[in-house]
Amino acid sequence: MRKALVFLLCLAPLALLVWRGARHELGANPIEFITHATGDWTLRFLLLTLAVTPARRLLKAPGLIRYRRMLGLFAFFYGTLHLATYVWLDKFFDLQEMLKDVAKRRFITAGALAFLVMAPLAITSTAGWIRRLGGRNWQRLHRLVYVSAAAGVVHYWWLVKSDIREPAAYGVALAILLGLRKMRQPGMAPFSKKGAIPG
Repeated sequence: MRKALVFLLCLAPLALLVWRGARHELGANPIEFITHATGDWTLRFLLLTLAVTPARRLLKAPGLIRYRRMLGLFAFFYGTLHLATYVWLDKFFDLQEMLKDVAKRRFITAGALAFLVMAPLAITSTAGWIRRLGGRNWQRLHRLVYVSAAAGVVHYWWLVKSDIREPAAYGVALAILLGLRKMRQPGMAPFSKKGAIPG
């Protein structure tokens, strides 16, 4: 029941976006609005995924691990929507134009890196893949989530150019989560490897 509720909450940003679109409330540039909204939620879900392990530790709530895989997959889901908005609505599948963007606009290069790194993490998020890769190799692979999150922050930072308050806030949140991950509280057992993306 709780997982179903969390699932519905994770879909709420998309539902709100669809609702606003149906009511023509996406502003003067709907494509830009959708691009920014899906990009923001990609970063938020990445950070929520990374927050699970320190939250388990600090709150002494080991049961939070059951939500990590879902949060990680929703990060990939919103990242896919973010990319699809660019590829479909912005560039109309013009591959040559997109390749020029990747080469010339560094924020797009950073965003492409963030997504490409996240893709294999989503694909290998199942228990079956953990068995195939072996726990140690799987865990090493899934540490790439930090690369994806950092590239996402850089993508946002380079995009806005002047008002960097929002990407800076994401960067600070990521730095705090990385710092908390290094902390160990006495008397606590090592954390389980379950879940889509290690936090």
